[in-house]
Amino acid sequence: MNKNRLEAFSDGVIAIIITIMVLELRIPRGVHAADISSLLDLRPVFISYILSFIYIGIYWNNHHHTMQAVKSVNGTILWANLHLLFWLSLVPFVTGWMGENDFARWPVTCYGIVLLMNAIAYGILMVVLIRHHGKDSLLAKAVGKDWKGNISIGIYVTAIALSWANPKISFGLYAVVACIWFIPDKRIERKILHDDEKQ
Repeated sequence: MNKNRLEAFSDGVIAIIITIMVLELRIPRGVHAADISSLLDLRPVFISYILSFIYIGIYWNNHHHTMQAVKSVNGTILWANLHLLFWLSLVPFVTGWMGENDFARWPVTCYGIVLLMNAIAYGILMVVLIRHHGKDSLLAKAVGKDWKGNISIGIYVTAIALSWANPKISFGLYAVVACIWFIPDKRIERKILHDDEKQ
């Protein structure tokens, strides 16, 4: 099957996720709402939004790069992609919950669980894509052992466990993972460029 519909659908869902997140930012109301100080109460909400926006951007970037190395898709890939989009669609909910409750234990824990499930879902998508295209495919060679993905999962698990002791440290660890992935993954780009030069 052609990959174009999967890409277009994924791009649309990710755009909606970002839109939902920004709509969750509430405008200050009341007597002092026009004062700049009224924005200080929104700091946790805005900080949560920024981190989640970066995460959604990272997934969109990596999904886009991955699809450049993919020639076709099958039913299993479509379901694996939907599985990833399901977990991504929960990001606005946990983002709002965490920000509105000033990084309390349960919201921070659930935020980490959603991030962990996103990472696992993306890993599953990579596995089924590689299985479909073969171990000698461009994608398989580009992804390799995926150390960044494995390290990220380890940090998420650690952060979830630590959220019961200090949720703010957990939030900091979520930010560390975002920093690790902030620069788009160049493995696929390099592999595509290398293969184009060989032809």
